[in-house]
Amino acid sequence: MTPTSAQQRLARLTGLVPPRNARVARRTPFVLLIVLLLGVGLLALLLLNAALNKGSFQLSKLERETEELTDRQQALQQEVDGYSAPDRLEKRARELGMVPSGNPVFLRPDGTVRGIPDSAPDSGRVGP
Repeated sequence: MTPTSAQQRLARLTGLVPPRNARVARRTPFVLLIVLLLGVGLLALLLLNAALNKGSFQLSKLERETEELTDRQQALQQEVDGYSAPDRLEKRARELGMVPSGNPVFLRPDGTVRGIPDSAPDSGRVGP
């Protein structure tokens, strides 16, 4: 049998098309590259998620610490307010031997006295 012109053309065309396993071999690096990129992307997302979780735990710890410190500050402020109440100050001053003063007297910049000086009333206590 002699090849016909159609068979000759078909033979030429089949010579131009690479074999099936050659096409698969050319796709392999591309497929591996895509798989590698997907793997790296998933790993990056995992690391990012872990970092965000760590930051979230630190944030909640700091918020809890802030609440504790705020409570402590408020307790100390109440204690200070208790010590600075007028009746409490008077009681503590009397315990230390202090007495209420008389009329206040002021010194002017030129050295003159403004007001009439008075001595403090005698409390009857001698020494602390």
